[in-house]
Amino acid sequence: MSLLARLQNEQVLSPSIRKEDSSARYLDIVYKIQQRIIREVVQESFDSQEREETEKRIRTITDMIIEKDYFNLPRSEREIIIKQVTDEVLEFGPLSPLLRDESISEIMVNGPHQIFVERRGKIEKVSVVFRDNLHLETVIQRIISPLGRRLDESMPMVDARLPDGSRVNAIIPPVALNGCVLTIRKFSQNLLKVSDLIRFNSLTSNMARFLEACVRGRMSMLVSGGTGAGKTSTLNIISGFIPSDERIITIEDSAELLLKQEHVVTLETRPPNLDGKGEISIRDLVRNSLRMRPDRIVVGEVRGGETLDMLQAMNTGHDGSLSTLHANSPRDCISRLETMVMMAGMELPVKAIREQIASAVDIIIHQSRLSDGSRKITHITEVVGMESDIITLQDIFIFEQTGVDERGRVQGQHRATGIKPNCLEKLRAAGIVIPDELFT
Repeated sequence: MSLLARLQNEQVLSPSIRKEDSSARYLDIVYKIQQRIIREVVQESFDSQEREETEKRIRTITDMIIEKDYFNLPRSEREIIIKQVTDEVLEFGPLSPLLRDESISEIMVNGPHQIFVERRGKIEKVSVVFRDNLHLETVIQRIISPLGRRLDESMPMVDARLPDGSRVNAIIPPVALNGCVLTIRKFSQNLLKVSDLIRFNSLTSNMARFLEACVRGRMSMLVSGGTGAGKTSTLNIISGFIPSDERIITIEDSAELLLKQEHVVTLETRPPNLDGKGEISIRDLVRNSLRMRPDRIVVGEVRGGETLDMLQAMNTGHDGSLSTLHANSPRDCISRLETMVMMAGMELPVKAIREQIASAVDIIIHQSRLSDGSRKITHITEVVGMESDIITLQDIFIFEQTGVDERGRVQGQHRATGIKPNCLEKLRAAGIVIPDELFT
């Protein structure tokens, strides 16, 4: 007997409806309907035609259950339940409407009953909730299973990505005391371009021209900034300046970069298996990439011992490489590089480390998220070299904040410092001429 026939012949739901917040009102109904549907509809990837047919089946079954047991519900509320059931079976449950909302850039789930989102740089709480911690963990497992990642008490933290490229981090009890904690950095469906950054006043056209010249002229560059400052987006944009005839190898924990060039090799780290073996780290991939004949190495983010391998690559013929790291300023970026090189486990003198950094890194792009939620490139800084034991830096472009208006929006402007970068000679030798007027 088909599921539709069974539903016609038996009572499947209690007619009671919980009187709660509208976001949680139908969770029990949705759950019970989902359990019946899931017996016939397998949760897997569908092509567009199969998915459309599956959605129609789900809608028919759900509509029949509601008609039988909740006939007094208005049509508008029936549509809410049908949509929630579809999301539970085919998507990611309560997260689905948040993932579809293009105004949301980040989703932060602090346990099943507390969810925050970031809209236009500001954090706000939403009314969406999960039934319980098990419901939330089930959705997390649905995200990570296709990637071969694991999440359990022996390994309670995981990094993953959604099919659209959004970055996912999850951590569960006993490490997380609030219950399961899930953070999703959404992947923009409309990839930003340099023209967008200029329009958003994240940088000026002169700054963009200089960065393009530096990338084409094979300057090694780092994008620094705090969490959520937009480092990865900026890295993706400036990577687009790499000539299409070069072989590019990207290395990331979770693949996010989308380069438009044809000759791109994408590498991604792998966590250990159930026996604690088989882990492939960023450092392993950086070392391996050197044997793959790269013209450019683009590392999504350096945060440990792989920094030493990356600096050595930059110093041994792989100039023009790009990466990001967390830092509060260009000067802090240098300090963090020193610290991360020490994490490689090699007993190197501080002066030798600094000489490696000064020789390898040419340009630091520092990006900040300001108090109004806007993201701006606040410094383009050149690494000049060594003076005694100190790495010397000089700012080429900066953002000067002058105040905040009555709406809380940051006021200020980008300007050139008037210093001509030392790398101009190297760029001119490569056939790239930049007018001096850019820096006045």
